[in-house]
Amino acid sequence: MSDMQTVAFDTNPSVGAFAGSSPEERQRQPFWPYGWWRLMDLKIGIIPLPLYILLFGLVAGFLMTGKVPSDILMAIVLLALGGFTCAEIGKRLPVVRNIGAAAIFATFIPSALAYYHLLPAPVVASVTEFTKFSNFLYLFIASIIVGSILGMDRRVLIAGFIKIFIPLGLGSIVAAIVGTAVGTALGLGASHTFFFLVAPIMAGGVGEGAIPLSIGYSAILHQPQGELFAQVLPPVMLGSLTAILLSGALNFVGKRMPHLTGEGRLQPAERGDVEHLTVNAENAESKSLHVPSIQTVGAAAITAIALYLIGVLGQRLFDFPAPVTMLFIAIVLKLGRVFSPDLEAGAHRVYRFFATAVTYPLLFAIGIAMTPWDKLMAAFTVANLITIVATVASLMATGFVVGRFLKMYPIEAAIVNACHSGQGGTGDVAILTAANRMQLMPFAQIATRIGGAITVTLTLIVLARLV
Repeated sequence: MSDMQTVAFDTNPSVGAFAGSSPEERQRQPFWPYGWWRLMDLKIGIIPLPLYILLFGLVAGFLMTGKVPSDILMAIVLLALGGFTCAEIGKRLPVVRNIGAAAIFATFIPSALAYYHLLPAPVVASVTEFTKFSNFLYLFIASIIVGSILGMDRRVLIAGFIKIFIPLGLGSIVAAIVGTAVGTALGLGASHTFFFLVAPIMAGGVGEGAIPLSIGYSAILHQPQGELFAQVLPPVMLGSLTAILLSGALNFVGKRMPHLTGEGRLQPAERGDVEHLTVNAENAESKSLHVPSIQTVGAAAITAIALYLIGVLGQRLFDFPAPVTMLFIAIVLKLGRVFSPDLEAGAHRVYRFFATAVTYPLLFAIGIAMTPWDKLMAAFTVANLITIVATVASLMATGFVVGRFLKMYPIEAAIVNACHSGQGGTGDVAILTAANRMQLMPFAQIATRIGGAITVTLTLIVLARLV
């Protein structure tokens, strides 16, 4: 996301009146149209300031009528206004802006505002209805996964997916041991710490983690599922918040120590990496050769949606998570050279659009519709906080160390491990946004979906044997 800034007009060759003009000359230019153009180039996120003010006025007008529509047009306006506003606030705060404050603010400020009824009820209702019934989140994930996979070098892709299970598996073991030990030392008890704090953190979120865990716990312990769900949900959310903060901190470390990071690549890229050719400003010739047409970008978007629908059908037939099915199909098609280089470049452009224009609005929607503020606050006890932070930190530290040993970029390996402690797909988005590494979404989905499923399965097996 671009910060709010004034674009230098004299760098735009299409605006001839500004070409070569000095700051003094610009000040003498009439307001219309030159001063107005300057205002249009002041942005909140990606929204020009005059348009931003106009949109707020339109929303206020709808509120005065007593009803805010829940259609896609109003949803785009509400999510863009809310998401970019919260993100801009986070970007301008000293210190915390370097550790993912934009993503944190875009997610948790709307959650608090909705809980304390500081947002108009029609706005909350409109955003919630759109978010829950539109599958907006999965459109985003499909575009990010397909675009980032098709933008990878084939050899790097397969090597990365084989390698990532090693730091992920070792990190899970270390985190389980460290988290349980810390919780026990703080008086929480080994059994309670592991089953109600550590395991939920690495279970894969709410839908794939907290809910199956609580159902399994209910069957094994013969206790009401609702009460057990209320116990395992707060650690999921607080663990995700911890992962967001630590991933943002790693992004800051990567800027200071560039040898530790691939800036979104899990391991050194090859010359055939579509992303490398697309974003490398020093290689102007390659960059120009890989700018896809509008038709190609549209075809790539349809391709991403088609792959996701294949995953949805597979989930109905075989009860396997749709994003994971889509992930593996995309990998197979990439390795089989099914898509042309032009279509791969188009898919990467779709990925860039969603990462740039949709991330913060999506986080705003997640904050209102999927992040209960009261559940998050319920986990804020000193013992719980220390235990959760120790669990997530040890998970990420193991990824960092093991990733470096395997000749992967240690910061990227640690961030992928962080997604294992995230709040499902929503947590992956927030974590990777805070870390500014949305390219890692395919690996994040492996950590969240497969890692979470393994955690839930093993945890229930262990509990059944202990009871």
